[in-house]
Amino acid sequence: MHPSVLVAGETLVDFLPGSRGPLSSVETFTRRPGGAPANVAVALSRLGEVPWFWTRVGADPFGEDLLETLVDEGLPERFLVSDPDAKTSLAFVAHDEDADREFSFYRNGTADTRLEPGAVPDAVLADLDWVSVGGVALASGSSREATLDLAERAREQGAKVWFDPNARPELWEDDFPALFAEMLGHADVVKASEEDLAAAGIEGDSPAELAEALHELGPDTVFLTMGASGAFASATADAPWGPATVTYDGFDVEPVDTTGAGDAFTAGALLALYEGEPLGEVLAFASAVAAVTTTGEGAMTALPDRETVAEFRSEGVAGDDR
Repeated sequence: MHPSVLVAGETLVDFLPGSRGPLSSVETFTRRPGGAPANVAVALSRLGEVPWFWTRVGADPFGEDLLETLVDEGLPERFLVSDPDAKTSLAFVAHDEDADREFSFYRNGTADTRLEPGAVPDAVLADLDWVSVGGVALASGSSREATLDLAERAREQGAKVWFDPNARPELWEDDFPALFAEMLGHADVVKASEEDLAAAGIEGDSPAELAEALHELGPDTVFLTMGASGAFASATADAPWGPATVTYDGFDVEPVDTTGAGDAFTAGALLALYEGEPLGEVLAFASAVAAVTTTGEGAMTALPDRETVAEFRSEGVAGDDR
């Protein structure tokens, strides 16, 4: 049986700091697998819905280790590409006192910028219910065209497209707001943080106003993640699960590392939508997956399985949905 979900985008190495503070003060780092789409793909696999994952890493020791990790996580090998002519991307991470992150990327001409349009055949797309893509792949190289092409063809074949802008301004040489708007024209669902929207020039005095601005650009469903303040979801009458508006207060946890929390949220929400849950339960489940992820170190390494999420929710530390 083939996967019903395809995730596309970068896999890279995160170097996590041995101490908190700015990168200039960190003396030691620990290597961990990362990349937002890679985190989403692995999270889905751990939650019980193994996806296709289309990614490209360098044919170097880092890339070899990443591919081995992805396979060990149960991901099919078909679209895991090793590029003999490019290196693997690296990201150095700094943590402040609240476990929030700052990134410094080494990603000039690396393998993940070299995804090729058409590499995922229409026949594969026709068997999918969902395609999930991220904004980093739009930043540079042939991966920009490949990502836009994938989203356009996926919708033509009947799949719904999930987009997480994952804005990293330091990676962009061109106009991020323009590419953001173009991508939303190919997306059914968008998940964004307040920082993502600020980078894209989307303004509003409330989550509802921000969601309305995003709906006007194309998506029928909007998820806004607001860190410790919880999350917000809005769906129009065009959405299979809408119309609806839901706010969820989130979970009271002591974060160790917030790297990958947004990716965990994406995986949880995407899975719950795929399983036909109402929007309130989608938001609650996704928030729980994200909250658990913040209690461990690293992005991919901290992603929970379904049993862990269920146990976490049963502890009764959740906020309210309304």
